[in-house]
Amino acid sequence: MNATLIAVALSLVSAAAYASAAVAQARLAGRTAPGTGMLRLLGRGAWWSAVGLNAGGALLHVAALNYGPLTLVQPLGALTLVAAVPLGARAAGRRVSTTEWRGTLLTLLGLGALLTTAGGSAPHETLSLVEALAVGAGTIAVVAGLSRPGTRPGLRHAAASGITSGVASALTQTLTVAVTDHTTGPLFSWRLVVVALLVSAFAIGGLLLSQTAYRGGLGAPLAVVTLANPVAAAAIGLALLGERLQGGTISLVAALLGAAAAVRGVFLLSRAQAETAPGVKVAAVAGRAPAPPVPSRVVIRTPRALRPEHGHLRRIRAGRS
Repeated sequence: MNATLIAVALSLVSAAAYASAAVAQARLAGRTAPGTGMLRLLGRGAWWSAVGLNAGGALLHVAALNYGPLTLVQPLGALTLVAAVPLGARAAGRRVSTTEWRGTLLTLLGLGALLTTAGGSAPHETLSLVEALAVGAGTIAVVAGLSRPGTRPGLRHAAASGITSGVASALTQTLTVAVTDHTTGPLFSWRLVVVALLVSAFAIGGLLLSQTAYRGGLGAPLAVVTLANPVAAAAIGLALLGERLQGGTISLVAALLGAAAAVRGVFLLSRAQAETAPGVKVAAVAGRAPAPPVPSRVVIRTPRALRPEHGHLRRIRAGRS
């Protein structure tokens, strides 16, 4: 089979795994009270199902990169959003709204425009120990600001999740290049140990942050995660790994238009999310679980002739007359 077809097939299955994991996380978040600790999540089978699906998606993504170039595989990862929106709607027992489809399409078009500006050459540069530590410290500072205590779960946590996952992907490149290209230094070194620890920490952190973000819904947070991930990875590639933008000024204009389209798509998905689950959204903002519906009070009127006070009133009226 053609290597490109294998890469496409693996990317499609990877996107489906990531989408299923996002839906599982969103459903678990909807059934979990705010402030639930990590230990309680570890005791739930749904959590481990989501972890397994995310791990499977990551392995399939890495396998796809062995058969196809980054410029082909990375855009196909955006299909996670296309698969997750209808899967989430089906899990909720409803149809995908027109607003959701429009938001998904605009987000994908915007992401595609951003990815077309990236370079397509195979990676050869790696991060030094100082650069890896600087990236780790900067990422922790940004994520701490986005997910500071008291912040309501939502798009900020989704952005933090996408950033940590994107940084983990960029750091993974240093590991993979070091393993496949021995000219970058010794295979076992303190630099690679530190990078491996940072990858593990950021991958787990991204998973936990997305779990928090999905408490308010699925579509808009997943769109933000899908956007923030490649943007964070591209920023590291451009600043530290010697990657360059393609197309010059025209490419930059396309990237800006793509960013505007993606922002509009996220806005539409947020609005659709509020329209499809108003009760859940209000309860999530208040930081509590939605209250159960109050049953209507049924008033049963007793016939006047059968009321116990009827005869007494009739005697009083007779005495007055």
